[in-house]
Amino acid sequence: MDDSLQTALAELPHGPSFRFVDELVSLDPGREARGVYQIRGSEDFLTGHFPGNPLMPGVLLIEAIAQLGGVAAQTDPLVPKLAELRLTAIRAAKILGAALPGQVLELRACVEGRLGNLVQLEGDVQVNGTLLATARITLSGS
Repeated sequence: MDDSLQTALAELPHGPSFRFVDELVSLDPGREARGVYQIRGSEDFLTGHFPGNPLMPGVLLIEAIAQLGGVAAQTDPLVPKLAELRLTAIRAAKILGAALPGQVLELRACVEGRLGNLVQLEGDVQVNGTLLATARITLSGS
């Protein structure tokens, strides 16, 4: 990963145990980002979801879109970064498939618009070209 992508990803406020973007594949600052997350199989959330048949929870697929969208939004060269950017709303979310240990999630998030301290995103999660989740997300900061 080149240095500018590494720097953008490093600015995510989430700790390692709650970061669902391992690598940025591409970044159009302020507009769109693509990234990946490897489901290792050792994540704590897999222990109880579901024992003997672990799946990454659908809400965490949506969280991965939000995290990647935050990276895209916070890299806009024309807009100052928002402090304490957080997930505020989820609309039109669809969980269409299961994400399993060992899979690499292909993430995409696109900034659709901004209004003051609000950022509207849309994005999706795929595995090997199969769509697993889509959502429209609002982030807010100060």
